[in-house]
Amino acid sequence: MSNSASVLEDLLKAAPSLRSQIYFKASLTALSHAMEDQVLAGSDRPVVIANFQRERFYRQEANRYLRISERTDQVYVLAAPETDFRNQSEHYETIAFDPTDALAQEWHLIVLGPRYASCLLCRERQGTIVPEVATQLGPDQARRFEGIWTFDRQVVCKAADLLLDRILEYRPELAEKIVQAKTSFPKQAKSGFNNVDPGPFAERLVTYLQAGQYKLLKAYRSIASQEQKERLVNSITAAIRRSLNPDDILSVAVQELGQVLRACRCLIYRCKATDTAVKIQHEYLSGDVLSLVGQSWNLADNPLFQAVVKQQERIFVEDAQAERWNLGDQQVASPSMQAQQWQISSWLMVPVVHQNRLLGMVEVHHCGLPCDWSDASLELIEAIATQIGVALIQAEAYANLEDFNQQLEALDRTRSNLIAITGHELRTPLSTIQVCLESLASEPDMPIELRQVMLQSALTDAERMRKLIQDFLTLSQLESGRVKWHLEPLPVQECVDLALSSLRTRQTDNSLPEITAQVSSELPLIRADGEWVVEVLSKLLDNACKFTEPTGKVVIQAHPNGGQMVELTVTDTGRGIEPNRLEAVFDRFYQEEGALRRSAGGTGLGLAICRQIVTGLGGQIWAESEGKDRGSKFHLTLPIFKTDEEEKPTKPSREKGRSSKGRR
Repeated sequence: MSNSASVLEDLLKAAPSLRSQIYFKASLTALSHAMEDQVLAGSDRPVVIANFQRERFYRQEANRYLRISERTDQVYVLAAPETDFRNQSEHYETIAFDPTDALAQEWHLIVLGPRYASCLLCRERQGTIVPEVATQLGPDQARRFEGIWTFDRQVVCKAADLLLDRILEYRPELAEKIVQAKTSFPKQAKSGFNNVDPGPFAERLVTYLQAGQYKLLKAYRSIASQEQKERLVNSITAAIRRSLNPDDILSVAVQELGQVLRACRCLIYRCKATDTAVKIQHEYLSGDVLSLVGQSWNLADNPLFQAVVKQQERIFVEDAQAERWNLGDQQVASPSMQAQQWQISSWLMVPVVHQNRLLGMVEVHHCGLPCDWSDASLELIEAIATQIGVALIQAEAYANLEDFNQQLEALDRTRSNLIAITGHELRTPLSTIQVCLESLASEPDMPIELRQVMLQSALTDAERMRKLIQDFLTLSQLESGRVKWHLEPLPVQECVDLALSSLRTRQTDNSLPEITAQVSSELPLIRADGEWVVEVLSKLLDNACKFTEPTGKVVIQAHPNGGQMVELTVTDTGRGIEPNRLEAVFDRFYQEEGALRRSAGGTGLGLAICRQIVTGLGGQIWAESEGKDRGSKFHLTLPIFKTDEEEKPTKPSREKGRSSKGRR
């Protein structure tokens, strides 16, 4: 069945006063989400009709329409099938129209409720992609549509009638339900907003538009430095591949880094936290700057080196010639003789660290006028320091056979645990899915209630398998250092609310214990990656609820810790942890009852993932418990966000030096 008539054209003919507008897909997405959020945020039971053009576009929004179907039983979704989309009545009505139907070129969303009505009807304009927009937003987001968007009830009712008639052509068995939809709400109301409050709609729309703009700005900022960073990292990676000799690698790295930064002097040397001096072998020089090659470089009396060792993060001094330096929260006497002898006006140190062990140091000196390093330069140096750390560890692994054998043994243990975990965690849900599917295939006359139970069981175990695989991939990504942290100021309360919302959305069987959040909105902002913080809190809450009876309690709290960090705690009244296991619970594949004889599901990766994330964000995580059946308490700390002005030290006007802690 196919229909060449356009719903948009039919509506414009019925209401000649309407004037269509041009929209990019990004705008339609924002409008659609705002309209859908009105449904999710309200208490009405409206008629909702959505045409997604193609099944692949529908799949991106399937979960959202599952949530909408919980609010109303009058939901109709249309799309041209590509794989498994078909006519069916499950959570809501799906209508698979012929790909040659005019609906395949149109984007529709109608929301018709007793108190408000809105519609978005558009037809795609073929061959009109603007090249400049396509370059910035991508070809898909640059697609252009022509149509209308209105709150006028009369227009919305007419559009709903047209689409419901089209649905009836494909699904005649829905005639009774469609009649009910058409007669549910008055159609003779006056034109206008029909008591709709535009405030929440506008707020959600602005939120979506701002989020899209924010992503674009972040992309533009990162592209500028990405090419330079990749070239430098690739050159060092090539040196690592050519040779396992640390001297060869450091020689390439120091020259490449010095040239990119246009530094007066760049040093890279291997050292330990306890070293008092090192002999300089690898150096980049620019101009008439004195060379340090062959010199014994004093570390014991250098407060900048000691501060970097203690904090294990980059620190720079803008005016190295000042009599005193501000290093974090303390003032120290500067090694002015050393700075004057080697003509250092600005001094930067970035540690080369692996697993909290200092392997070396990258130093950058500017001679002449003081220099304030940009964030891009600091991030570039840290990226190179990370690559150097990898190279040094790799060289150590090949030079030290005993250490290499220990790594192989650890890998073998991990493999054994992986086989044991996956063998159990995959076999059980696979068996359930197989039984359910075989039953559904072999018993076509199975009662609908039992069929729903079978389908739900299969879906639940499929989700369990997905989470297992996702945990493996997430931990692998974190441990390999491939995660790119997007640090920004965040309110703690918002992160906690999102984690609680995620938990309650996933747990719909009312089996959760009582959960209390005691998080003040007056807490200082933290400096972290919001998505990863929510991931940590979600896993800690999941863990607490899993080992706490429904009659128990879970409390999440937050408070400042020492002025530099915010500490969050998740406390439960559940099973508890033996004191000698408080550290082991953060190991990969750890299970209190053993991998194959536990009463609670899971892979034993959740807390290991939490530790990797918290450590990567510059915080710490640990557990407390008084023993078995006495509950447990998990702590995590995250850095407080500080503005540039807050980080500037207070010094007498004659002292110009300052230091800056780098971002992780």
